Formats: sequence, structure tokens, C-alpha cells
Amino acid sequence: MDNSARTLIPAFVNPESGNADEARGALREAGGFDIREVAPQTLADHVRRAADEGAARVLVAGGDGSIGSAAGVLAGTGTELAILPCGTLNHLAKDLSLPLELPAAALVARDGVAIPVDAAVVNDRLFLNTSSVGAYVTFVRLRERLERYLGYHVASFVAALRLLIRLPTFRVTLMVEGAVREYVTPLVFIGVGERELKLPTLGARVEDGRAGLHVMIIRRRSGARTLALAFAAAARGVDAVARTPALDAFIVDDFRITPRTHSIAVDGEIVRVSPPLAYRHVPGCLRIVVDRAHPSAEGNNATLQSKQSRSFHA
Repeated sequence: MDNSARTLIPAFVNPESGNADEARGALREAGGFDIREVAPQTLADHVRRAADEGAARVLVAGGDGSIGSAAGVLAGTGTELAILPCGTLNHLAKDLSLPLELPAAALVARDGVAIPVDAAVVNDRLFLNTSSVGAYVTFVRLRERLERYLGYHVASFVAALRLLIRLPTFRVTLMVEGAVREYVTPLVFIGVGERELKLPTLGARVEDGRAGLHVMIIRRRSGARTLALAFAAAARGVDAVARTPALDAFIVDDFRITPRTHSIAVDGEIVRVSPPLAYRHVPGCLRIVVDRAHPSAEGNNATLQSKQSRSFHA
């Protein structure tokens, strides 16, 4: 790549993140990037400005939340999004088989090809992986409160244990394909593309799975019974558990949900929303850079999950 200022790829790095130095080093070593340090609160504005100025590709160093913020302004624009996976979980990077080692990921971000990737919107918020209403929101709040004292992994364990002791439920109205369903549930889970909760691919997209929104609703139960359901899903898979009264699961293009809460989880982050929540699947609305050896890169016209393409309008 020509390293002139005109062709450098804008690369956005959070200077306060724990691996900012490693991210900057990987990008400098790869070359071809214009490294820009921006705070997470202003990331979307900076990415939008770069796209408006004609950048064909931008890179974001971060986790699923940061990638989601950038995706929200790039969807439907044609500007390609490259990922330097610097988060804790990096679900999207794993789904796309991107290297998790930063030097290798930087090379893919510079030299890879872009493929169309499916996303979803809830009201006016785009997400790439998952959204949930209910127990997960409570879990994240507990974990974040404990993390400064216990660290991420121990805080996650303690938060999960507290949740099982006293699992809150809520009443929700769900409209799917014109049918209204009422639930009292601890959790509604929504995944972009068909998901699996069977080990060892827990939480990952099902390979060659169905496109759409995978909606799972746990019926009202105690914390102990929910734990038993989780173990059953991990052992036997969602399809097996969905054939019992414990869980309802659908794959749909869109649905509407009316919870009483104003907080939901979107790609692992807690956001404020105003019910009712309108969820919609948006095929092929975003172009994300992957390795040239990725199966979907062949011919550069396949997508992760869907072979359709639809314009994005939040």
C-alpha cells in the first residue's frame, strides 16, 4: 500500500484502554494507518467524519461495544470497517475468524477484503451480535460494580451467583408475525443469525445457520431452575430445550417487544431505550474487512449469514 497521507487508513484507538500501547505498536509496525486517538464517547463522530471525507476504509481498535458504535454510522455507506480486536470477548472478531493477536490482525485490516455482514436494529440502535432484556442487564450492572474490587472474572462469577440466588423476572408482551404472546420471564435473548447454546460452540453463530433474528425467551422460573435450563441447553442444544415448556425460540425477520424496563443490553453494553422495542434484521448492511482466505471472501459477494443485501435505515 502507498503510505501517502491520502491513502492511509484512519485508525481510531482509545488512548485510555489497557492495551492502547500494544494497539498503536501493531498498527505502526504494519504501516499504512493514520493513527488517531479518540475517546469512546466521541468515536462515532470521528468515524462519521472520516467516512464523510471519503475514507474507503476505517479501522477501530476496540471490543464489541466500540465496533458497534462505528458500525452504527458506517452501515449503508459503503465505507469498509476494519477491526483490531482489543476487547475482552471480541465476539464479532471470532465470528469472522479474525486473528486475535494484534500484529496479525493489523495486517488483515490493511490487506484484507471486505464482505457484507448482517446486523440488526432495535429502535434506532444498530447491533452486530446480541441484545437482551432482563437478567443479563442486572448481571452486567452487578459485575461492573464489583469489577474495580475483584477483577473481571471473579466479579463475573460473584454477579452470576447473586443472580441465581435472587433471579428477577418481568412481564413482557411480544408480537411475532402478527401473533401476540405474553410472558413472565427473567430473560429475552436476541442474536443476529442462528445461535447455538451447545458446547463447545456456546453462543457462537451456527455455521451455515439460518439468517434472521434468533429470539429466545426463558419462561418464569427460579434461579436454580434457570441454571438447570442453562446446563440442559449447553448439553443438548437450543432446539432440544425449545421443545420443552422451559423455553420459546423463534427465528424471525422482525418483532416488537413491550417490556417495562428502559434498559437493555446491546452487544454487551447497557443502553437506555424507550419501549416498545422494534427489532429488525438488516441483511448485508455493513462491509467488514476479513482475511483473504476467509470462505466468504471468495468472489467477494457472499455474506456472513445472509446472501441478501438491504439498505440500512434506522
